[in-house]
Amino acid sequence: MMSSRPDRNPPPASEWAFGVRRGLLIAAAIGVLTLPPLGLATRMPQAGAPGPTAALSAAPAPVAAPRLADFGAEQPSPSARHVANWTVDANDHGGKPFVVVDKQQARVYVFDSQGRLSGASPVLLGLAVGDDSVPGIGDRPIPLVKPEERTTPAGRFIGERGSNTSGEDVVWVDYDAAVSMHRVRPLVAAERRLERLASPTPEDNRISYGCINVPAAFFDAHIEPLFRRMQAVVYVLPETRPVQAVFHSYDVRIRHAALGRTTG
Repeated sequence: MMSSRPDRNPPPASEWAFGVRRGLLIAAAIGVLTLPPLGLATRMPQAGAPGPTAALSAAPAPVAAPRLADFGAEQPSPSARHVANWTVDANDHGGKPFVVVDKQQARVYVFDSQGRLSGASPVLLGLAVGDDSVPGIGDRPIPLVKPEERTTPAGRFIGERGSNTSGEDVVWVDYDAAVSMHRVRPLVAAERRLERLASPTPEDNRISYGCINVPAAFFDAHIEPLFRRMQAVVYVLPETRPVQAVFHSYDVRIRHAALGRTTG
């Protein structure tokens, strides 16, 4: 007796297995396309956590250390230290050597371009207390200059080597006012200029017509060689006004401390 047959024959076993595998492969491929790349989930920031950009922006900006003038073994006045430190920190001297003349202490400080002291000395200054020259005084003969007009002007000057009407080499500080830095001239015995320079206090160092008188040995060793090579900035400190008002300077340590608090 013949067996009855179904309406449709089932596929061979190998064909059925191939279809199952093909379906699984298609499903796996779809899953790969929809899943994130391996490791991405571990790199994505959690909700509320700062991302890399936020972390970088939150980092405090570095604050440069203050640059200070090196006075060596000298003990300058607070005003002289203030101006020298500010000059170096702000690079107000433009990378040039510079000179600080402290009128109240009757002392000069010579610095190299890096702000290191190369020499210091007592000086003689204008007889009269004051920080401004009388207009037109540079055109007047010395005998016509009144005692109260014999001031050494304060301010920032570009010193330059030159010569006066006698042919003597000088460093012009304020050419229009005929104010220079030069070797001391002990021409009038009654003025005792050499004795005034040698005295231990600055009280008797006011005698000139406004020029800055320097001991001859110091001028030859520090002033003349410096200005023979180049110009240099000369800061003449005031005695009737605050230094900040004359130079628009800042206190280096206070400024950098404030910057550290702001960024830290």
